[in-house]
Amino acid sequence: MDPLMGRSRAPLCRLREAPKARFANPEERAIYYSRMPIPFDNTYARLPERFFAQQLPAPVPDPKLIKVNTSLAKQLGIDPEWLASPEGVAMLSGNSLPAGAEPIAQAYAGNQFANFVPQLGDGRAILIGEVLDNDGVRRDIQLKGSGRTAFSRGGDGKAALGPVLREYIVSEAMATLGVPTTRALAAVSTGETVQRETPLAGGVFARVASSHIRVGTFQYFAAREDVDGLRALADFAIARHHPEAAIAHNPYLEFLRSVIAAQAKLIPQWLHLGFIHGVMNTDNVAISGETIDYGPCAFMDNFHPQCVFSSIDRKARYAWGNQPSICQWNLTRLAETLLPLIADTREGAIPLAETALAEFPDQFESRYLAGFRAKLGLDHDVAEDGGAAFLKTTVNVLAEQEVDFTLFFRHLTRVAAGENPTEFTSLFKDPERAYDWLTDWQAIAEPESQFDAMRAANPILIPRNHRVEEAIQNGYRGDFAPFHRLVDALANPFSENSEFADLETAPKPEERVTETFCGS
Repeated sequence: MDPLMGRSRAPLCRLREAPKARFANPEERAIYYSRMPIPFDNTYARLPERFFAQQLPAPVPDPKLIKVNTSLAKQLGIDPEWLASPEGVAMLSGNSLPAGAEPIAQAYAGNQFANFVPQLGDGRAILIGEVLDNDGVRRDIQLKGSGRTAFSRGGDGKAALGPVLREYIVSEAMATLGVPTTRALAAVSTGETVQRETPLAGGVFARVASSHIRVGTFQYFAAREDVDGLRALADFAIARHHPEAAIAHNPYLEFLRSVIAAQAKLIPQWLHLGFIHGVMNTDNVAISGETIDYGPCAFMDNFHPQCVFSSIDRKARYAWGNQPSICQWNLTRLAETLLPLIADTREGAIPLAETALAEFPDQFESRYLAGFRAKLGLDHDVAEDGGAAFLKTTVNVLAEQEVDFTLFFRHLTRVAAGENPTEFTSLFKDPERAYDWLTDWQAIAEPESQFDAMRAANPILIPRNHRVEEAIQNGYRGDFAPFHRLVDALANPFSENSEFADLETAPKPEERVTETFCGS
């Protein structure tokens, strides 16, 4: 049973009638906010009014469907054929809304590169409602790039087409790679131009999430010393994401521990794939433990622990190897907001919160080592330290030799299957160094017993940056074939498929992407 079902229902949002400019003819206007078949069951919109601002999406002139995620739509109980119809595209673009939608922009704060901003909020995204999927899991449906809100801070609230395509590609790839993530329901072009450094075609991205509650959402109420708001938010988050905390002796402390555990599970998975989020601000840390907001994200080609792609991360705060410590920093900010709920006094709450935060390093390290043992084909009892020393040596060799991260593990899996190691050693600047490493690996690896684990841990395909960029640039020219091909290929990232063999390769020097950008 959904723990939120028992909440009292507030009156539906009162929204103005849709402007006529949104529709080509009177028949289309008649369906606005009426017949569209989405089984909404909203709860966040019934929290106190200070949690959000009611907001209709902005109209767009000429929406066209790029892609609908058929399997996800079915999981949500939404007819994908309807989503692809003119009515569905009107909803996905924000030109109309289904009956039962209660569109809101959520309020939150956040530390952006450590600098606290007391009010951020959904500046270009609107939560149109929640549904219970086929498994009874509550999911948000949000439109990104849907226009200005009360939290836009001078921005236009729109999205360029490129960030829409990037988020679709990467979020769906993360899902098939087994990483907790928000999902892509659909992408549409809008027929309008948005002004960034240059004029760009616009788009809207339909995102699905277990929720959009962030560490920054808690910071919003803490900054206002709104303890009642904090308690209401925490109770809501516990019921939605961590219901086991509700029966604990100290529910809010247990909630903190649950969020810590979720993040300690998530971040190692990023590292195992060479993924760099790029903007691990507290407003981009989801309480659910899902990866959220794929702005300047990237996957490493040549390995280095200080690898950075984000154009705004000039001091490498969010480099690949810094992500665990930044995660703990962000969790500490969450703990600070919960102190008034954890104990009656700050002095009583701080030691309890510190004890919970101290659990993160061991939880992270355990999962980090376990994942890399699987990638390397090592048994858990490979050494007294569980393989930690060998992994440290491996990381140093990869950095020294500037080895392609994904191909290293891809070809190592082939070596474990008995193939000639020539392709593996060719990844190194110094092939002799590769043979030295292989000799050390063969002395401790268990490729026969661990081969299935290696195959399951080492993807053949990832969304390589140059391929994502290729899809984006072609999309701006109106050619979405590379986008569709990449999405199709990444639906089975662990499977051999000669049709997509070219997508495995590392970029040529002229193809290499060295900088990625936020989607704002």
